[in-house]
Amino acid sequence: MDIDENVETPQTHTIQARFVNDTGETAGPPLDLPINVTKQQLELILNSLKNEDQTPYLFFINDDEVRDTIEQTLNSKQLDVENVLEIVYQPQAVFRVRPVTRCTSSMPGHAEAIVSLAFSPNSLHLASGSGDTTLRLWDLTTETPHFTCTGHKNWVLCVAWSPDSLKIASADKGGEIRVWCPESGKLLGRPLIGHKKWVNCLSWEPYHKNVDCRLLASAGNDNDVRIWDTVLGTCTKVIAGHSAPVTAVRWGGAGLLYTSSRDRTIKMWRADDGVLCKTFTGHAHWVNNLTLNTDYVLRTGPFHPIVDKNKQYSVSDKKELQRLALERYENVCPDSIESFVSCSDDFTLYLWKSNQKQFIARMTGHQNVVNDVKYSPDVKLFASASFDKSVRMWRASDGAFICTFRGHVQAVYTVAWSADSRLLVSGSKDSTLKVWSVKERKLAQELPGHADEVYGVDWAPDGSRVASGGKDKVLKLWSY
Repeated sequence: MDIDENVETPQTHTIQARFVNDTGETAGPPLDLPINVTKQQLELILNSLKNEDQTPYLFFINDDEVRDTIEQTLNSKQLDVENVLEIVYQPQAVFRVRPVTRCTSSMPGHAEAIVSLAFSPNSLHLASGSGDTTLRLWDLTTETPHFTCTGHKNWVLCVAWSPDSLKIASADKGGEIRVWCPESGKLLGRPLIGHKKWVNCLSWEPYHKNVDCRLLASAGNDNDVRIWDTVLGTCTKVIAGHSAPVTAVRWGGAGLLYTSSRDRTIKMWRADDGVLCKTFTGHAHWVNNLTLNTDYVLRTGPFHPIVDKNKQYSVSDKKELQRLALERYENVCPDSIESFVSCSDDFTLYLWKSNQKQFIARMTGHQNVVNDVKYSPDVKLFASASFDKSVRMWRASDGAFICTFRGHVQAVYTVAWSADSRLLVSGSKDSTLKVWSVKERKLAQELPGHADEVYGVDWAPDGSRVASGGKDKVLKLWSY
């Protein structure tokens, strides 16, 4: 009688295996493992061998990833029982971000709602823009107000840090843009004036393209995109082409500008000369936001979270920092073909590639307006926030739906990722923030405390803390 080995093997067969990292170093001695051991069990075994606390790993056998069991990975390949099987492991992040659990500071000061906030790329500064026409800079060592930057005559709608962390730009409802020095709180140069209506979005030229961080792109309700030389204080280019307000602008790492608009299109332009390269169509309503797969590496440029953030870089280091920033960009985008995701009032998201006009995937499932979308720093996932009170997580490679995070009782306005891509924080109309565990696909922490709607949320690039602000005019810092 023929015995089907595939049926009998899982119960009876063990193999000798050892864990090896990318460089060939072994973790512990060879072990006898059942052939039906799962990826989760391998993780537990490796963590106990290395005395670690639940570090997630990827495992590979002969370049094939272990997605389920060793047996399924080996499949029909001949198993060599005489030799020790090498299981190659890779940690999924070099460092670990702990979930924020408590509010460490509630910082009043703004006289109107806080509508935008952002940590600097080096995580040493925090800026917030408000309806009270001011930009405020906060001291993160003492968690107190540092400078109040005045001069805007209207609501400050958006803020953007230069990739070298030495400048912060703010734009207002009157169409005026100002650039400030975070160390002194003083205005750098003169206000950038040219937009005829309010400015919705700002994006700096990436660090690896220009270490002097001079050029800034802006766009808004006058349908135009403008590129500014912030040192000269002049507009170097006006890019017209959208027939309705521009909702987002992203300066990609390959010298391309991406813009989304209420005219239902996304357009891609050459930043050098403003030439339109492609128009991406598909959405049936306003496009609200964009995220690039390179957003995180472009935002943090040379400031990798595992690099000592207290190191003082001198001007002579610029070449080295530029090399580091370019290396990080090329790791994510080796062929300079960027992926991006758009979200819309039509309840859908679309996944695109910069070298294809046709979308890669159309994502449905949200029951209301999708307001925000963000790629995870490791570029494996992206998350979307919707007025349907949920956050959804999707696979970045093909847009496949992974899970829905439910818990908010009102519209979710915005999301932000932790630097290790294991956690996600969302801010909602219901006045709460919620921290979600990506691996466990569930709520990790509830963060009540705001007295009204939360408009802005950011996770510091080094993972140290979360900032939030909204309608109650109070900026809150959250830590573990």
